[in-house]
Amino acid sequence: MNSDKKLITITFLGTGTSQGVPVIGCDCEVCNSADKKDKRLRTSINIQSEQTTLNIDCGPDFRYQMLKNKIKKMDAVLFTHGHKDHTGGLDDIRAFNFLQKQDMLVFADNDTEITIKKQYDYIFQNHPYPGVPKVKIHHFENKLFEINELEILPILVYHYKMPVFGFRLNDFTYITDANHIPEKEYEKIRGTKTLVLNALRKEKHISHFTLEEAIEIIKDIKPEKAYLTHISHQLGKHADVEKELPENVSLAYDGLKIQIN
Repeated sequence: MNSDKKLITITFLGTGTSQGVPVIGCDCEVCNSADKKDKRLRTSINIQSEQTTLNIDCGPDFRYQMLKNKIKKMDAVLFTHGHKDHTGGLDDIRAFNFLQKQDMLVFADNDTEITIKKQYDYIFQNHPYPGVPKVKIHHFENKLFEINELEILPILVYHYKMPVFGFRLNDFTYITDANHIPEKEYEKIRGTKTLVLNALRKEKHISHFTLEEAIEIIKDIKPEKAYLTHISHQLGKHADVEKELPENVSLAYDGLKIQIN
């Protein structure tokens, strides 16, 4: 990893599952909660260094997340995988095309690149319609790569049987949409000071870590601080769940900002 570490700001743009919270038509206490921390857009984070502004994923709430957080510059979008709740806002990068007068750099593994090209076929036509988003796709593999001055280490995890990538940046690791981490990839996480991990709900799920499973991983890795994300309304109210967590673990919430070196 790069030894010349400078302050980086991480903003949690969304911390909810694929349906968001509140869920359409649901009258549960979480969906009816007046606590703003129980309002969760689709999962995404923004990374801002002195030189680079980078999004990990851009789901269906991307436009609103940019406006809400007053983000007016974007150098690149890095995708974890091709599910729509993580890619559904790609059309809205047009605004940055217009502002910056350049193509958007998009980083994706091979499977995600194929999915994006199917979802947004109109972007990749030989003679695209005027005004469609302009992107320049960079294919990454499961090894260290750079986005401007930032060194990114991919971490291959599994979302049921689907390969998904988490990412480590210096001593910060971000993993969403996973319920299995192969041992070789698990070793990449060790030494992490700040760990972000998905914890969908308390009940067992076919493709996401439960709260208990996420906490067990955190206890093993022993980060200084851990945050849970990709949270369902089924997990419970933010304030209630917070009381159950170990001292170094918190639920992330939309708009939360943390700083790392």
